[in-house]
Amino acid sequence: MTELDALAANSVRRVNVGDMLTRTAWRLPDKEAVVDGPRRLTYAQLDVTVNRLAHGLLRAGFGRGDVLALASGNSLEFLLVYYACAKTGVVCVPVNLAWGPDEVAYVLEHSRARAVVVESQLAPLVERALERAVAHEVAEVFVAPGTGVAWAPGPVGTWQDLEVLGAHPDASEPRCLVEDRDPLSYLYTSGTTSAPKGVVSSHVAVYIESLNAPLVLGFSASDRSVVMMPLFHTAQLNGFTTGLLYVGGTAVLMRAFQPGELLRLIEAERITQIFGLPMMYRALLDHPDMGLYDLSSLRLALYAMAPMPDTDLRRAIEAFGCDFALGFGQTEMNPLTTVFPPEYQLTHPGSVGLSVPNVQVAIMDDAGDLLPVGSEGEIVYRGPHAMEGYLRNPEATQEAFRGGWFHSGDVGRFDADGLLWFADRKKDVIKTGGENVASIEVEKALYETEPRIQEAVVIGLPHARWSEAITAVVTAREGADLDAAQVLASAGERLAGFKLPKDVIFVAEMPRTATGKIQKNVLREQFRNHYDGA
Repeated sequence: MTELDALAANSVRRVNVGDMLTRTAWRLPDKEAVVDGPRRLTYAQLDVTVNRLAHGLLRAGFGRGDVLALASGNSLEFLLVYYACAKTGVVCVPVNLAWGPDEVAYVLEHSRARAVVVESQLAPLVERALERAVAHEVAEVFVAPGTGVAWAPGPVGTWQDLEVLGAHPDASEPRCLVEDRDPLSYLYTSGTTSAPKGVVSSHVAVYIESLNAPLVLGFSASDRSVVMMPLFHTAQLNGFTTGLLYVGGTAVLMRAFQPGELLRLIEAERITQIFGLPMMYRALLDHPDMGLYDLSSLRLALYAMAPMPDTDLRRAIEAFGCDFALGFGQTEMNPLTTVFPPEYQLTHPGSVGLSVPNVQVAIMDDAGDLLPVGSEGEIVYRGPHAMEGYLRNPEATQEAFRGGWFHSGDVGRFDADGLLWFADRKKDVIKTGGENVASIEVEKALYETEPRIQEAVVIGLPHARWSEAITAVVTAREGADLDAAQVLASAGERLAGFKLPKDVIFVAEMPRTATGKIQKNVLREQFRNHYDGA
């Protein structure tokens, strides 16, 4: 087969995330695709703009397998770059905006990025990272307008406006050979215990994953969704946004979660679905503007990272008047593995739901044997939207795929109804006085027995007698008068004695990742000497 024949065959039958946009624009050219502040693009306009940028990348010498880092908030430019990379076979590396210069430098070096696209307000971060990235040279920096902050060329690399790259006169579909299992992106894990690992996500993996939300949650062209979780994170990007754009829905971009602004946006844009963390729904429920806006357009509210406390969930269902659903998974699975659907929210509170159609979920013991219903062990997965592996880390890949399953590092069990129950991260199970205690079980009891708690995190801290002492780290609701004795007395009505925290530490705020996930490792380090001398 000649190169032209291979390209023709590839164009006909390939599985490419960029083609998802192409096909939606073909079907629904005049449908509104993206709203970014005052900017509104139809699918035809979005696709043409992506194509111009793709041709700009090709003219600049980028091609299949080259790596382009992307430091951007939730913006039109993020989507343009992501889809342009997909169409040309360039690997996109979204940068976690909570990282400092050293972490960004590590990712630029480890991914061997050829260039970086950066929003103007983030230019100083990228400049400092480039100065630290001495083991690998990043040749070019393309600056997007961002929030309008002025920028100046840094001392490392060639700097220019992204608009120059995107001003290519050719708006036709680029013809590039891209295979199904070619990498679409390298998504870096948070690196809480070591250097971040690069998760290699292929086109076919993300394409198939993007079908889950339409299939399981009913995403359709009539949906208008607020994109407020970070697009650089797999949950917002691969879990929900690519699927929404594939079926022809409208993505309304929001740079950061602001409760009052979100409520206004739901009414003004007739939003049908939102996606946030449990703490965000709590903030909405407690916001003084709650009840001032018309939220009747909402049909679905999604949440992730953790089950929502039952009291909060019931309040939210009543206040928002729509269905609620939980998505569960991880970056290595791109990410959805189970969905806890609306019909089970109140009958099975605390579950993480049913397996999505493309994922086989099982429970495995430490010997590698699959366990029956009701038995607790490690949650393992099989499915076509699993990662290809960890970038340049064959040892970690082999360990993650041992026995022919992907090992999640999560502990859980299945019940008789086929629902998965997440117990804890393996590393967060507390070993105290010869017993294993799931931190999430204790957290749930704290929420359910003491309504004055805003947030509760349970960790194990070094203790001379208990090995690890169960410890609650708590923030109180605004204006609440709460002390440790009250918290422990309430929790003692629900928990066995050995599961009761040995102490309660009150803090003003919790350390978080950029996606809002509480960093238990930071709390463990911060309070590791809490029981010295006890």
